[in-house]
Amino acid sequence: MADAKLGGSGGVERPLSPHLQVYRWTIPMALSILHRATGAALYAGTLLLVWWVAAAAAGPDAYANAQLVVGSIYGRFVLFCFSLALVFHLLNGIRHLVWDTGRGFAVPTAKASGWLVLILTLVLTLAAWFVGYAAMEFHR
Repeated sequence: MADAKLGGSGGVERPLSPHLQVYRWTIPMALSILHRATGAALYAGTLLLVWWVAAAAAGPDAYANAQLVVGSIYGRFVLFCFSLALVFHLLNGIRHLVWDTGRGFAVPTAKASGWLVLILTLVLTLAAWFVGYAAMEFHR
């Protein structure tokens, strides 16, 4: 493939498609890849959510076992990552909806909206967890 030529054997060499290592990473590029990755993570996290709801429907013993797993430090870490992925996917999806209207494609605007999505993802996720823990303390 490296010796491919246009127009037969005597033509001009055509450029090869560069690998990812050749490209300089940009925020829109990274967020596009992260959007796909969080979509896959949300699929797996939704299976975990279905397991938790099914355990609640199965009875107190099954629910207690599910709570033991979900309430552990590892379970809470997974839930935090799930909520982080959910918020990011939502906000980046809204960004894509704006792009569908034909707005926000200028390089400075795309960079700024990308950073805004990242910052809001972190702020909203932490706020949701803060409110959740505050509500748990209030009901004790």
